[in-house]
Amino acid sequence: MKVSEADILIVPGYTNSGPDHWQSRWQQKLSTARRVEQDAWSKPVREDWTERFAQCVNEAERPVVIIAHSLGVATAIQALPQCRKPIAGAFLVAPPEVANPAIRPRHLMTFGPYPRDPLPFPSIVVASRNDPFGAFEHAGDIANAWGAMFIDAGEAGHLNPESGHGPWPEGTMVFARFLSRLPA
Repeated sequence: MKVSEADILIVPGYTNSGPDHWQSRWQQKLSTARRVEQDAWSKPVREDWTERFAQCVNEAERPVVIIAHSLGVATAIQALPQCRKPIAGAFLVAPPEVANPAIRPRHLMTFGPYPRDPLPFPSIVVASRNDPFGAFEHAGDIANAWGAMFIDAGEAGHLNPESGHGPWPEGTMVFARFLSRLPA
């Protein structure tokens, strides 16, 4: 699949992805990408966030490809039952442990636990070995349950600008290869 053949949905997490975040940079470069905008980036409400995501999927004119980061992963996965249009694939980065009582802020727990059913589309989960919001083992476990390819990003923090992942060229290469293998 080519970029022009997909509606690419950028799904940021808690507090959105700023201008230096790799998601924002990718959105500028991918001609068919658009951000799933939320009304309250710093006070996420699961029902509101999942409804907005599903609305974006259901309005798509081409096959949907998801690029989700952090709480955006939980949003997309929890919204799948509300999506009426097919999703071609998902690139899921740094999934947080939303069912972990130690997560902060605590209201993020309302996005968990993750469903464990296999995803009905190809997917990749990218996780870091030292992500402060989710254990590497947890990410590997949910990737396995979802039938997703699991990519070890090494010690890369939360895969955001604070951990040195503004442009994230390695991610760009992995996503390009993933997209090229999706059926048009």
